[in-house]
Amino acid sequence: MKECEDEGRIIEGCRRGDRAAFHMLFELHKDRVYSIALHFTGEEASARDVSQQVFLKLFTAINQYRNESQFTTWLYRVVANVCLDEQRKHKRFVPIGHTVEVNNMVTKGSQEDTYIRREMQDSVRAAISDLSPKLRLPILLKYVEDLSYDEIASVLGCSKGTVASRLNRGHKALARKLGHLRRALVAED
Repeated sequence: MKECEDEGRIIEGCRRGDRAAFHMLFELHKDRVYSIALHFTGEEASARDVSQQVFLKLFTAINQYRNESQFTTWLYRVVANVCLDEQRKHKRFVPIGHTVEVNNMVTKGSQEDTYIRREMQDSVRAAISDLSPKLRLPILLKYVEDLSYDEIASVLGCSKGTVASRLNRGHKALARKLGHLRRALVAED
């Protein structure tokens, strides 16, 4: 509760043009904004550009936040919109980067295990990066940012049912693209 009250005071300070409040808001959210941008773009330089655009939009549009939802939900929507704008600007799909990890699929051990784990991570990254932005963003918000369906719906400006549908379609697409991994793991057992 105290954290929400503190953030509310910071937002009010931003609305009044308080530079220190803007700095505090930036410090509170810079890592999450960058994380989403990096997972979406797959490139550090692009993620920095997206993050910068997000905070510029945030600081110029802070008065548009109406306290109807959590501030982070509103912020994620700004991030999602900037990521989609960046996607449209480049008109291509970019790799997801080296930040998505596949954990616990292969235990740590030999060089062969390390190689297999790395190959699995590369396959997952490639499969996620091949998803359309409409499917990729809900997947990233759900599994990287751990948002609920309601929060994702609010971020993306769609219904909870649409989120469920996009996640379902994303899961099916990933299952098709990554089926070879499951078969390889089953063959090893």
